[in-house]
Amino acid sequence: MRTKFFMRFPGGRAKAFTLSYDDGVEQDIRFIEIMDKYALKGTFNLNSGITSPEGTKFPKGQIHRMLPASALKQYYGKNGNEVATHGYTHPWLEKLTPAGVVYEIMKDREELENMFGRIVRGHAYPYGTYSDGVVDALRQCGIVYARTIKSTLSFDMPTDWLRLHPTCHHDDPKLFELIENFKAYKGDAPKLFYVWGHTYEFEQKDNWDRAEEMCKAISGCDDIWYATNMEIYEYTKAYEALVFSADMTKVHNPTSTEVFFTLNKKEYTIAPGETVFFE
Repeated sequence: MRTKFFMRFPGGRAKAFTLSYDDGVEQDIRFIEIMDKYALKGTFNLNSGITSPEGTKFPKGQIHRMLPASALKQYYGKNGNEVATHGYTHPWLEKLTPAGVVYEIMKDREELENMFGRIVRGHAYPYGTYSDGVVDALRQCGIVYARTIKSTLSFDMPTDWLRLHPTCHHDDPKLFELIENFKAYKGDAPKLFYVWGHTYEFEQKDNWDRAEEMCKAISGCDDIWYATNMEIYEYTKAYEALVFSADMTKVHNPTSTEVFFTLNKKEYTIAPGETVFFE
């Protein structure tokens, strides 16, 4: 019989959902409140080098309003959300020298790590642009995943985490169709629904109702794991680290993460350091 082996997310779920929002703008505060309301989690990609000065009064009508440094920790350092790099000064990374790319990423990492007291290893490309050289530089800087802005309109798991393409932007015309298709999925292969954007766009387009409707529509499903970008990356890597015997009769988990999977339709859970023998 052909062996059919599939990863499952925590709790034995086959599906995961995540959000990714850029720039550290004032509108993130309102969006985080909506996320909290519907028990969603995600990643906020911050430029620690271009925060607004304390007490900044923005001109009437200015949409892109960067938060001051004091507000970053206040709003992003709780509720289980992740912070990731977005370039220290939001540059076109592919136009910089290799040393310039390293500076932008490492300086942003350093500032965010000191601010939040956690290790930062994620990234979203400023302007969505990159090159092979930029990818290599990110890898050398300890970045393990980097999000692009190229929509796949699919739920396939990433194969290249440093060229991580999202499912769609929150303004995609197919957003709610995708949500319904994702919720209806009952297949074997693990699936990831990944939405990205900028929260100032909700104000710019006067469609905050879309943010509320999106979060409400995807929330509350027992078969979906709501997680940050990094949680999904680290869990996937723990699954990939499982060690199987040559005859596929046993598996060992060398990681510190509890891992779920199915083998020929039967569900298994393997604890950290455990070896499981298949029936």
